[in-house]
Amino acid sequence: MLRVVKPKNARSKRALEAREPKEVEDPRTVVFVRGTHTGEVVNNVMKELMALKRPYAISFSKKNAIRPFEDISSLEFWSTKNDAGMFVVGQSTKKRPNGLTMVRMFDGKVLDMCEVGVENFVSMTEFKTPKATPGHKPMMHFASELFDTHPRFIQLKSLLMDLFNGEVIDQIHLTGLEHVISVTLAPSPESLTSTATFDTSDDTKSLPKVHIRGYTLRLLASGVRTPRVELVPMGPSLDLALRRHQAADTEVWKLAMRRPKMKKTDVEKGLGKKKKNLEVDEMGDLRGRVHVAKQDLGKLQTRKMKGLKKGHEGEDEDEDMDEDVDSGDD
Repeated sequence: MLRVVKPKNARSKRALEAREPKEVEDPRTVVFVRGTHTGEVVNNVMKELMALKRPYAISFSKKNAIRPFEDISSLEFWSTKNDAGMFVVGQSTKKRPNGLTMVRMFDGKVLDMCEVGVENFVSMTEFKTPKATPGHKPMMHFASELFDTHPRFIQLKSLLMDLFNGEVIDQIHLTGLEHVISVTLAPSPESLTSTATFDTSDDTKSLPKVHIRGYTLRLLASGVRTPRVELVPMGPSLDLALRRHQAADTEVWKLAMRRPKMKKTDVEKGLGKKKKNLEVDEMGDLRGRVHVAKQDLGKLQTRKMKGLKKGHEGEDEDEDMDEDVDSGDD
């Protein structure tokens, strides 16, 4: 473990303050680590993923004797040294060929990890189409209900979103949407789609394959203000098979998902927990509905005016009758 020392100058103090917890965290830095035995497929896949993650990616060019599911001391050391929140470890063995292990960190410790096997890989160089600008935040598309119901696919979805996610932004310009990463599943067996309980054992043979595809956006004229969008294959294209995994500890996961208390101004804007009868309109104004009991308007006290009295109404009618009588005599 690294020794914690006090900063000796302003530069080191700023570096330590940059690593402190924040309400809005910086983009997650991903370290790509090569194991002792990596084949051509694993090296190319890591190279392609690192190209999509730039500039928040670090590559370890040398081979390292690391086994994430057996010893995590090296990962914790590298995480503290490089201020990295995630690792992608490539390892290819006879028992588990073309393996990738995604490891997520929290507070310098391993939070959870998932191992997948790469199948049917197609590089971006084989697609003779325009590529997205490095550093642009991609749009993520997950096309299966298992990503919201099955625990293994819920974990994989969370890891992939942390892997490709970038800065937290408030507004998005239409021209800034350049590429999409689509994640779909192969046809699922009836045992996964028909039941609400799933088998959480290490048997992954019955789980469907995960298909990851990359596309760029082409904005075309549509005759209206909103353009017509077409998807152009960009790559990479790869299929993943789920293997080993390690779930996060319940208490540590609860601590990692904790959010700071919201400011009073944010609560007034309608953010956070939805309150009853409160909503924010399109202009950003907070509007509320007030429910009152039914009122009896028959006993409502109005302003007392002479013209509203019943006596005056009777006198006016008598005067009109007198005028009619006089006109008849003439």
